[in-house]
Amino acid sequence: MPGDTTVIAIDPDPLAPYAISPGWKVGDLLFLSGQAAIDESGAIFGAGDFEAQLAQTFANIDRVLAAGGSSRDRIVKVTIYLTDMGNFPAMVEARKRYFSAPWPADTIVEVKALALPELMVEIDVIASAG
Repeated sequence: MPGDTTVIAIDPDPLAPYAISPGWKVGDLLFLSGQAAIDESGAIFGAGDFEAQLAQTFANIDRVLAAGGSSRDRIVKVTIYLTDMGNFPAMVEARKRYFSAPWPADTIVEVKALALPELMVEIDVIASAG
């Protein structure tokens, strides 16, 4: 791989059992794996509670971004996966809490399921390095 490409490492890494890197730094960009409501020990957080899952998901995003030398205000693109589009209004409100203008580019889709059945939301991120 080119010299300006490195894996983002976190410890503990709750994604390690699934053979997933938390993210990669490629040049001046960070590409994060999808983050969901999985705590540092690998346990599901907030089963059945969309807002609790969002809070854990963004805490995980912040953790990986920090490990990559960036922060949430440097996010340029998110892809949001919801298991129930009925949570779309709550997601719009969450964007206003978790982001500020200029807003990141955004794609939101409903999916039949996520990797673990209790998960309600997953977000992957592209950010500029700090």
